[in-house]
Amino acid sequence: MTAQRKSAHKEMVCVVFGVLLLALGSPGEAQQPKKVPRIEFLSASTSSSYSDRIKSFQQGLREHGYENGKNIILEYKFAEGKADRLRELASELVHLKVDVIVTAGPEATRAAKQATSTIATVMAQDNDPVGNGFVASLARPGGNITGFSQMAPEIVGKQMELLKESIPRLSRVAILGNLSRPGTQQELKNLEVVARELKLQLNVFDVPIAIDIETAFRNARNERDGAVLGLTNAALFSQRTRVAELALKNHLPLIYGSHEWAEAGALMSYGTNFEDLYRRVATYVDKILKGAKPPELPVEQPTKFEFVINLKTAKQIGLTISPNILAGADKVIR
Repeated sequence: MTAQRKSAHKEMVCVVFGVLLLALGSPGEAQQPKKVPRIEFLSASTSSSYSDRIKSFQQGLREHGYENGKNIILEYKFAEGKADRLRELASELVHLKVDVIVTAGPEATRAAKQATSTIATVMAQDNDPVGNGFVASLARPGGNITGFSQMAPEIVGKQMELLKESIPRLSRVAILGNLSRPGTQQELKNLEVVARELKLQLNVFDVPIAIDIETAFRNARNERDGAVLGLTNAALFSQRTRVAELALKNHLPLIYGSHEWAEAGALMSYGTNFEDLYRRVATYVDKILKGAKPPELPVEQPTKFEFVINLKTAKQIGLTISPNILAGADKVIR
């Protein structure tokens, strides 16, 4: 074989060998599994309590093209009102190396913050993100946490005004809250300011667990409180029907911050439209999965609010709601 023919033969072997390598390599590369992002939803309450909000969050994810089990893994962790369990669940999420944690309330956000400073965390709702120490500011969150504020300190003042407008003779209001819950102290400060303007006395009851609720209502009635304003409380949210029944039993008008309370039997509710807020959470999850960092995403505030009146409850406690107040309601339960 001439030198020229040997060279051509060698080149041919190299080309064939290269083609074989590409052929063998391509299927292997195609079979490399693509990492599916993992999202974990963390709540201090129960799954049944958050069913409507979860549906809204899922809807938002679908609107951005995500489907659980296909291009994302979405799981839920509920502490059932147990603080110790919440801390355990947050620690589990760190070991699972999830991509995004979505927290339903400040208790869950605090647990997540204590567990990790690196995993992106989106607050679905928070009563006072700056005051709670979760973000440096609304415009520049810093750290690994961003999300949505529910403007609770401002909203509770409006709730107090609605009570006074509905019950002109009102002079004393019982406040139900978990005093160790993040943000509660700021809410109380705002209530004190509004109460002075309306010439109302406040009677604050610490209700960290649902078992304390009967005692709180009994004391409120004995101390001649004329109405009850409830601050957001994960332990009571899952027991809202029972809480509303106790208010009715003691003939105490009750107001809370979300429509679920009025639907459960409270006299009225005023606050953030949480279904809208949770749908918007999916937007931030989408941005983070596409490469955005929490410090780049300012904390957003609610844009939709709702006022619900339960006229059935009003009649049962012998209270007449004026036409002007009824006209301002987004929904009236008859």
